[in-house]
Amino acid sequence: MGVADLADYPWDAVAPYAERARAHPDGIVDLSIGSPVDPTPPIVAQALAEATDAHAYPQTVGTPALREAIVNWYARRREVPGLAPENVLPTIGSKELVALLPLLLDLRGGDIVVHPRAAYPTYEVGARLVGATPVASDDPAAWPEGTRLVWLNSPGNPDGRVLDAAFLRSAVARARELGALLASDECYAELGWDAPWDAEAIPSVLDPRVTDGDVRGILSVYSLSKQSNLAGYRAAFLAGDPQIVARLHTARKHLGLMLPAPVQTAMVAALGDDGHVAAQKERYRARRATLKPALEAAGFRVDHSEAGLYLWATEGRDGWESLGRLAELGILAGPGHFYGEHFPQHIRLSLTATDGRIAAAAERLRGI
Repeated sequence: MGVADLADYPWDAVAPYAERARAHPDGIVDLSIGSPVDPTPPIVAQALAEATDAHAYPQTVGTPALREAIVNWYARRREVPGLAPENVLPTIGSKELVALLPLLLDLRGGDIVVHPRAAYPTYEVGARLVGATPVASDDPAAWPEGTRLVWLNSPGNPDGRVLDAAFLRSAVARARELGALLASDECYAELGWDAPWDAEAIPSVLDPRVTDGDVRGILSVYSLSKQSNLAGYRAAFLAGDPQIVARLHTARKHLGLMLPAPVQTAMVAALGDDGHVAAQKERYRARRATLKPALEAAGFRVDHSEAGLYLWATEGRDGWESLGRLAELGILAGPGHFYGEHFPQHIRLSLTATDGRIAAAAERLRGI
C-alpha cells in the first residue's frame, strides 16, 4: 500500500452535519476538532518575532538551546531526570512523526504496528503507508509476535484515558520481549482533570518508575500545540533511546525535515515558561466544568475523559445518530467511528471553543 491507496480523509463525511449545525439561529458550536482558539502566549510570540533573521538553514537536530530546553522540561514537568541532548529531537508537529515513524524505522509488509483500540487514526495510516499490519489492542499480553512498533497514547485521544506507571512498566516489558519499539504519544499530559491526575503529574513512558533509568527501545512524543496554543507553529519533539534518536535524525536530515529556526527559538521560550501553561489549563478546566454536566443532563454518559482536551461520550445509539441529534442543536461533534471500529456508539467533543460558545452549547443541551 502507498499514499495513493489511503482512504478518503474521514472528516469530509462530517460536512453535512456541519451544514445542519450552521443553520441554528444562534450559529454553530464547533466541538469537532481539537484546534486551539485561545491566543498564542505573548512570551512565545515575542521570541518568534525576535528570531526572524533566519537566513541560514536550521539544524535538523535542533539548536543547542532547544535541546537543552527539552531536557530541562522533561526533568521539571514530566519527572524524567537524566536525559541529555542526544536523547531528544524536535519534529515538525507530532502528526508527521506519527505518520512517518514506520517509514523512518524501515518497517514493511509483514511487520505489525500495535495501537490503542480507541485511537487517533494516524497510527493506522502510518502502518498502512508502508504495508505493515495495524493491530488495535490495549492489552500488552495480547500484542502478537511480529510486532515491530507499539503506539501508546496517554492521555488518550479521543478517550482521555490515562495509563499509570504500573501499566506503562508492563507495556515496556512486553515490547522488549517482542523486540519492538515502544512510542508513547503524550501531547495532552499537562491537562489532567480527575483524581489523581488533577494533582499528580501524568506519568511519561520515560519515568524512572517505568524504565528504571533504561530508555532503550522507548520514545516519548510531545507537542506544544495543546499546552501552549501553538498548533500553527508545528512545534513538537521526541525523547528517549539515543540510538533510535540518532537513527531518526539521520533519516530526517536526508528528507529535509527541519523545524524552522524562528519556531525553534519560540519553543525555547514556551518550554521555559510554566505560567502560560497553567493559565491555559484553567481555561480548559472551566470549559469542561460547564460542558460535561450539561452533556450528562442531556442523556450522555462520559467515559474516561479524566485528562486531555475531549469528552468521550455515548447515549447508547450509533454515533452518527448522536451527531445528527447534536447538529439539530447547532453543536458539531466527531463520531466515534473515526477512532476505530470498537466504539461506534461514542462521540468526541472538544473543549477547544471559546467560553461563550461552550456556554451556548451547555445551554442548548440543558434545554433538551
